[in-house]
Amino acid sequence: MNLTEIARLAKVSAATASRTINGMPSVHPVLARRVWRVIEQVGYYPNIQARALISGRSRIFGLLVAEISNPFFHEVIQSFAQLGIKHRYEILLTSIGEDANQLEIAARRMIERRVDGVAILTFGPDHSLVEFFRNRKVPVFSIGVDSPGQFLNTVRIDYQHGIRQAVQHLAALGHLHIAFVSGPPRLNTALLRRIAFQECMKEIGLVVTPELLVEGDHTMEAGMKALSTLAALPNRPSAVICSNDLIAIGVMRQAFELALDVPGELSVVGFDDIRLAQFMIPPLTTVRMSQTEIAESAFTALLECVECEHGRSLHEPGIIRTNLVLRRSTALAPHRRMKTGCSGSQPATSKQGLDSSLSEQVRKQSSQNPSSDVV
Repeated sequence: MNLTEIARLAKVSAATASRTINGMPSVHPVLARRVWRVIEQVGYYPNIQARALISGRSRIFGLLVAEISNPFFHEVIQSFAQLGIKHRYEILLTSIGEDANQLEIAARRMIERRVDGVAILTFGPDHSLVEFFRNRKVPVFSIGVDSPGQFLNTVRIDYQHGIRQAVQHLAALGHLHIAFVSGPPRLNTALLRRIAFQECMKEIGLVVTPELLVEGDHTMEAGMKALSTLAALPNRPSAVICSNDLIAIGVMRQAFELALDVPGELSVVGFDDIRLAQFMIPPLTTVRMSQTEIAESAFTALLECVECEHGRSLHEPGIIRTNLVLRRSTALAPHRRMKTGCSGSQPATSKQGLDSSLSEQVRKQSSQNPSSDVV
């Protein structure tokens, strides 16, 4: 069964049948209903490859992610795929590591399939990939690229907003000795989160000593190792902010092994807000970076770039803001809890127990930055 036979059975021209299948508004409703009735009766499916040859569009978007085992990317992929179904696009998914040969193979695979656009969501040093596709006039979406232009859409993640909320939340609970477990320094996103933490601590006058900055690799094993290091310090921190939720989960796991009560003896904050975070015991306080918003930004940008002339972006680079999500893995600092007589197993709000000097610093910072009120 082909398009010519569909047209014959519907008693219309092949051109009318083609326009009907492609959703062209110029087809008379009576003729369109006749064509669709025949299609349903015979179970006809259009030849996508043939349509691509005629239209010059494959209706395929490429999606490149790193570490597909990371739950954060699961949720990005799911949202991106759902948008593909909605807009009748096939998604060509590739998970890439740091191997240069693997990167080249993945990129060539996208070109060979004649993808209409590519979303690169690796959060790593992907500038070479961006240029690879731009040089071949394939629209690209990436995160944090500094020079948007033809065939390139980009957004910036506002890491500082959510991390500022996390730091101020812990400070308001009386935590003065706060550690940070970062991701690998080769990742720009990990570096930006660490810098944001240091700047936000400085804003409210809290000192970050070198031993409170522990390098990890965005895995649960790194979180376990980091807490072992921090717990061995003469002056152990009372709170830890982690570069992602997997590290935070590892910290909580090691806290269990060391018989440290979370949040009674150690408050823990993650980053990303993966689905697993809310099912931890206790549920994990974390900085949310919306996976759905990232997927929607990527898909919409590619769709606009494909549908507008010359593959140019229709809007300026956007910003995705992060926000703190309060759950039960944070509570009053131990010294503050002893003064108030609160139980360590009970969560505390950010309004409880704040030294007058620190309170004034936080209020001053919040007044200077209205968008960064303490949660």
